[in-house]
Amino acid sequence: MITLALFGQWHPFPSERGFYRYACRHLRPAFPTLPHRSQFNRLMRRHYGAIVAFFRHLVALLQAQADPYEALDSTGVPTRDAKRRGAGWLAGQADIGWSNRLGWYEGFHLLLSVNPQGVITGFSFAPASTKDQALAEDFFALRHCPHPRMPTVGDPGSGYYIVDKGFEGRERHYRWYHHYGARVVCPPKRNSRQPWPKKLRRWVAGVRQIVETVSEKLHRTFGLDRERPHELAGFQARLAAKVALHNFCIWLNGKLGRQPLAFATLLDW
Repeated sequence: MITLALFGQWHPFPSERGFYRYACRHLRPAFPTLPHRSQFNRLMRRHYGAIVAFFRHLVALLQAQADPYEALDSTGVPTRDAKRRGAGWLAGQADIGWSNRLGWYEGFHLLLSVNPQGVITGFSFAPASTKDQALAEDFFALRHCPHPRMPTVGDPGSGYYIVDKGFEGRERHYRWYHHYGARVVCPPKRNSRQPWPKKLRRWVAGVRQIVETVSEKLHRTFGLDRERPHELAGFQARLAAKVALHNFCIWLNGKLGRQPLAFATLLDW
């Protein structure tokens, strides 16, 4: 189920139904007990914990948190047209928020922690209206005091967290370090009394570029932008599978002597 769940997240499959048709035609020899499509969807949600465990195993296998920093950033995940009438399938769970990439959208606010090689070391999500600071607060708290219902945040990082101005607040950074041991590097506003030199700003922007690249991979290569879930459990399972597949591709590229994020030619269709 883990193998099928991960393989089904590749962009060439337009939907779960499209992947199941492909599996029936081409994967029967490898999976002779392939379940019916409706059962497959239920089994994928049931094995959500195993998919997350595989994601965390890859993080440990790649020694992803041995680097001196992780880049932390958020991205919008649309689940429904914000202009549609009615409450939708995820009423009370997804809502309307703002994204620089999407504008106003309805869905979730996804937080990613990424190491310099592009490995996702942890992730969490909340309704789209959730602010970056509040999402990061819970993320650091759960890394410091793990909860069995939120294993996706991963383990505490050994280095710094590089963030952008959406996570600003000197008092907030002090609290995160004092309570959770999270050391945050955040550039000040341009009108700050103690502005950073231009070279330092450029360096931080360059360091943070990796998390934006990873977000693009999730949205485009693994179809996160096309998610239209009817149930929260289904979205959780598919999101965990996309993140695990992303890390698996990095691991496979390492075995093949390729660049970590060179995903485009991993599969020959």
